[in-house]
Amino acid sequence: MNEAAGFWDHAEALRKVLLRATGVVVGLMCIYFAVMPELFDRVILAPCRSDFPLYSLLDRVGGHGGVPERADISLINIQLASQFFVHMTSSMWLAVITAFPIVVYLLWGFVSPGLYEHEKRGVTGAFIGGITMFYLGVATGYFLVFPLTLRFLADYQLSALIPNQISLDSYIDTFMMLVLMMGIVFELPVVAWLLGKTGILSREFFTTFRRHAIVALLVLAAVVTPTGDPFTLMVVFLPIYILWEASALTVPSRSVSTVNIVKT
Repeated sequence: MNEAAGFWDHAEALRKVLLRATGVVVGLMCIYFAVMPELFDRVILAPCRSDFPLYSLLDRVGGHGGVPERADISLINIQLASQFFVHMTSSMWLAVITAFPIVVYLLWGFVSPGLYEHEKRGVTGAFIGGITMFYLGVATGYFLVFPLTLRFLADYQLSALIPNQISLDSYIDTFMMLVLMMGIVFELPVVAWLLGKTGILSREFFTTFRRHAIVALLVLAAVVTPTGDPFTLMVVFLPIYILWEASALTVPSRSVSTVNIVKT
């Protein structure tokens, strides 16, 4: 009887947490929906303009950053309801991204009473690190990866007889995919740390496959960058490689892991 009562108490507490989290997301979504027209022009469409900070930096360093005759990119809408749905989905995704720390905090408040003190310390560090790395990844995707990808794809032509006309749906899908993907990719150090704590991953893995990783990351950077010039290539490659090395530092060596297991 007590076990059943305890289960329903936990279920009720979880329901309240989920309702609060949903309320936060919906509230932020309403705010973003109200300011979205101006936010869309100033933030989401900013990479379409030639005065975007990354392009200005590339101009100062390498002269157009390898992108010939850079000009503003224009979007078109070919679906009747696209602008309304993009308005809704953009508001929703921005609300989810903004509310992420609050949602994690609410969930942490639900889970933490059932953990020991040493477990709380470890999980707290992982949550803080995960949130920080997620936002660093989102910023890298917005300020670096997406603008370079946009310029490359917008200027790429299979034939001079086929002009590029970029639709609003295509633009926003690529924007959200790359920005969120970079946020997830930047969770690599946190994932590596968690795998290292469980003994699944060791620093020797990163040492053994470092040369393979450099080649793979260079290929990835070459695919993302619009040209083959060394500076633009390094602009994309270095953050990803630093992420790889940071992941290695969060993982103990196999010998240390073995000593900890023996002590345990």
